[in-house]
Amino acid sequence: MDLSRRQFVHRSLLGGIGIALVGNVGAVTAAAPAVAEGGAIPGYGPLIADPAGKLSLPEGFSYKIVTEAGKTTLESGEPTPQKHDGMATFVRPDGGSVIVYNHEIKVSHNAEFPVPRVEGLTYDPVAPGGCTVVEVDADGNRVTEYVALAGTSTNCAGGRTPWNTWLSCEETEAKAGEDGHEHDHGFTFEVDPYDREANRDPKPIKALGRFSHEAAVVDPNTGHLYQTEDASGPNGLFYRFTPPASALPLGPGKLRALGDTDGVLEAMKAADASGQHVDDLSRATEVGTTYAITWVAVPDRLAAKKSIREQFGDRDITRGRKLEGAWWGDGGAYFVCSYARIEDSPGEPHDGQVWFFNPRNQTIELKLRFEYDQDDAAAFDGPDNITVSSRGNGLILAEDGDGQQHLFGATMEGQTYPLARNEINTGTDVEPEFSEFCGPVYSPDGNTLFANVQNPGVLYAITGPWDTLRA
Repeated sequence: MDLSRRQFVHRSLLGGIGIALVGNVGAVTAAAPAVAEGGAIPGYGPLIADPAGKLSLPEGFSYKIVTEAGKTTLESGEPTPQKHDGMATFVRPDGGSVIVYNHEIKVSHNAEFPVPRVEGLTYDPVAPGGCTVVEVDADGNRVTEYVALAGTSTNCAGGRTPWNTWLSCEETEAKAGEDGHEHDHGFTFEVDPYDREANRDPKPIKALGRFSHEAAVVDPNTGHLYQTEDASGPNGLFYRFTPPASALPLGPGKLRALGDTDGVLEAMKAADASGQHVDDLSRATEVGTTYAITWVAVPDRLAAKKSIREQFGDRDITRGRKLEGAWWGDGGAYFVCSYARIEDSPGEPHDGQVWFFNPRNQTIELKLRFEYDQDDAAAFDGPDNITVSSRGNGLILAEDGDGQQHLFGATMEGQTYPLARNEINTGTDVEPEFSEFCGPVYSPDGNTLFANVQNPGVLYAITGPWDTLRA
């Protein structure tokens, strides 16, 4: 097998799903998976080039296009909005799935297909982002799609709650008056996939803070809510929100009903085994690195005068470059640090980290680390959105890096493999450009993997022989 990249896998079963150190391992130029230690070929086999030029998958797998920006239509007759991003699935009473997904659109995009500003569902009439709800039947066929939230900005990722709602997160810190906005942005909004009336008169959950939100997860046992911040200059933070006792147990509408400063919002502070403060997650270079965590109260969560991350010195908290996707699984929160470079992080450069936060012993552990190799553009790099597979086969990650973009998996045995490759070239033949994948998530029955390609904006339903995974 003619491999195009350095094969570099160090395995270390570390508990949980057993994810291990991964270097530049993944799909090769000929669409074949990398050979791991011992000659095993992980995954579902080579990716087969799609004759339609959209999505290449392993043999036996197929896809359907559920929505496509500007081509499919909402039940109101308007086109599906563009820039698909994070999403979650819920059980559809008539069979199939209900999908809530974000549209990461902001004013400066001058979007051709914004989220329609539906009366009663619009927070800020100037902002073009939001999220839509699409229903599909058991075979992945689209039944309907409609607006659930409009008038928000840069809706990136978010999180599914234990009470079956979606937290849609704005990755921006735009304030009223900037770009014509009528309201401040940088908040989280709750969307109910079943009750349309519950989505009327959208209200930001200001208690969760105003910052460049990426993803959110909820501890179903305690009600703690954990959030990632995708920001730089300085790098972002990992947050914990403790709801007030009066709001417990959390449920539909409870977060929305909170006052602006209810509960406690804190930022993570890490220390190594010797008790020394860790200023940035890029300091960790070995899988298995474990840090003890404490939490530091946020002075001004609404960031009236200064961004939250700027309210702390580097000795006060622990930062991370491009803190991205997060997912609750194995009793804790997996979260991603997409990459770090020497010019924007104080530690060693890398092409991605996956951390696991354990709420029982208040630690984070490095589960996955992608080696940085600027000469290997074909390697998996820049992991972004993440999901813990409902099929019991480890993690599924969306790539937002260099070159062609993939959905790729990391098995319980610590090997990576390609699952899908985006073939849509939104650039030119001379300078090709392939958009990132976003929001991978399985259907409630585990038979379909839904995933977005952000540009031009396509939601795929992928099916195939999931139980044939080779580890």
